[in-house]
Amino acid sequence: GSGTPADAGCLSVRDGVIVAASQTDQARNTIDCQGLVLCPGFIDAHTHDDALVLQTPALGKPHPKLSQGVTTVVTGNCGVSLAPLRLRGDQTLPAPLDVLPPAAFKFAEFAEYLQALSVSPPALNVLSLVGHTTLRAKHMAALDREASADEQAAMAHELDSALDAGAWGLSTGVFYPPARAATQAELCAVAAPLKAKKSLLTMHLRSEADEIEAALREAFAVAKSCEANLVLSHHKLMGLANHGKSAITLPMIEQAARLQPVCMDCYPYDASSTMLLSERVAMARQVRITESAALPEASGRWLHDLAAERGLSQEAMAQQLMPGRAIYFGMAEADVQRILAHPLTMIGSDGLAHDAQPHPRLWGSFARVLGHYRRDLGLFSLETATHKMTGLPAARFGLDNRSQPQAPRGLLREGFAADLVLLNPETVADAASYDHPQRPALGIEAVYVNGQLASNAQGVQRAHAGLALRAA
Repeated sequence: GSGTPADAGCLSVRDGVIVAASQTDQARNTIDCQGLVLCPGFIDAHTHDDALVLQTPALGKPHPKLSQGVTTVVTGNCGVSLAPLRLRGDQTLPAPLDVLPPAAFKFAEFAEYLQALSVSPPALNVLSLVGHTTLRAKHMAALDREASADEQAAMAHELDSALDAGAWGLSTGVFYPPARAATQAELCAVAAPLKAKKSLLTMHLRSEADEIEAALREAFAVAKSCEANLVLSHHKLMGLANHGKSAITLPMIEQAARLQPVCMDCYPYDASSTMLLSERVAMARQVRITESAALPEASGRWLHDLAAERGLSQEAMAQQLMPGRAIYFGMAEADVQRILAHPLTMIGSDGLAHDAQPHPRLWGSFARVLGHYRRDLGLFSLETATHKMTGLPAARFGLDNRSQPQAPRGLLREGFAADLVLLNPETVADAASYDHPQRPALGIEAVYVNGQLASNAQGVQRAHAGLALRAA
């Protein structure tokens, strides 16, 4: 998990914690791992699993995260979190809040969400963020304007309460319509409580296309104002005009990282997935519909085919399908590889668990890094790939800190939680595709969460092995 060379040996576990790297003469149960690789459980640095983790998975069936070796997920990204928001009977969810099921918005306080995860433990560990857009939906009657001073204060107070309850930080999504009117001043005001708690700020940038340099500068400034550790969400460059621009953005990020804590996550695909937006259509080579409220049968179909059948432009067809979600093939593979290989990059799936026809990243991201990018393309070593999915996110999110309420994670080290993945480095691969996006990964032999066998080739073995991780 540290990125240092792999070693051969034995690992001893007791009561869900690694107790030694030792011989097995005192072991009650011994597992032969000859020919396989044992590494820390993978940490998915960017998910929208807020509702998924509340659901009890079926035993003997594959789970989208456990099946690819993920033992901890970071929820509440892109400004979207289930809590703190309890929907009124007449209240509708603006996109992208609707990436989560409306019925799941039943937690008026963030502490209630964490309590629900504690009463019925999740299948894997959960680290939760508070979404800025969720705060706006709770505290503002109209979302097409900057929040007033009173509204900003109310959101900041709500964030402070959530941090006290155990939330790990704030996420923003000012790219999306419900938060697009938020100014930099609003973001700084709402994020202010992060300073005293030394908490995280994850930011979906205001632009991932033509205005990305300005969006990066805004993110650096907001994080600096509250002295927060900054995570740039799913760093990418959208649109033909911006292909190759990672050669500009990565040095900007490196320069900022010399002055303040900055890192980023990335998913290993050249296609994104989000709400259906006509402006995104023009940036993409192809668009695949994953969900449409107006035309449910459009799920899984190409936008250009739907448009041609009706004699419409793709933009006009997209308008008819809204509200909905889509996969946009708008990135350059060279940018994806350059960002993935960067030493500041963690792996995050950004999968949407509730889409009818999801992006394959939901089921395949971590196995794809280990198989396609590590083994097949040689983009990095096995140790580096593992570090990007274990020790690096653990350090950036503070999960490796022994002062936290729970055992530290992310490394195979004495005193660390026994979140473990046993895999075959020669066969590990993603099986999920755009046509068949829910196929489990190959080559993942066993997954342990807090020392318990949670998943293997036969599917989920324990449905409640995880913990709701609370920040100190």
